[in-house]
Amino acid sequence: MNTKEKMYQQIQQHGENLNRIFNTQFDAVTLCKKLHRLEVKAHRLATDYCNGENGIDNIEAFEQAEKPIMESVYKLLNNGKFNDDRPHQKKVPIYLNGDARGYALKINDAYVKLLREQNKNIYTDWGGYGILAPEFDGK
Repeated sequence: MNTKEKMYQQIQQHGENLNRIFNTQFDAVTLCKKLHRLEVKAHRLATDYCNGENGIDNIEAFEQAEKPIMESVYKLLNNGKFNDDRPHQKKVPIYLNGDARGYALKINDAYVKLLREQNKNIYTDWGGYGILAPEFDGK
């Protein structure tokens, strides 16, 4: 299997894992592509916040700009409503990490542990946080 085939296999597997968790209406690859687009936007926002650029120079501006991205993520994943103050409406605790040094769209680490106990796997960072849209290189 060459590198490109391995990369596509990794994307397919990740999408299947996400669908086991979120039960979306999308096929695995489509789901990963849609999440990747949102990850790019979220990471750009985190970078702007860290650098104080493009009008994102305080927490209020960050939270305002975060809202449409996270609403799209929650809708895509059929995960309730972002900032809904009824926690029972949210299935999975997803957040936008404001630190631009890593992935932006993450799942709470404690919830990732619960997923693993249910034999549901997801790509994680070194801190154990779930990564919704990792980069795959086929290695």
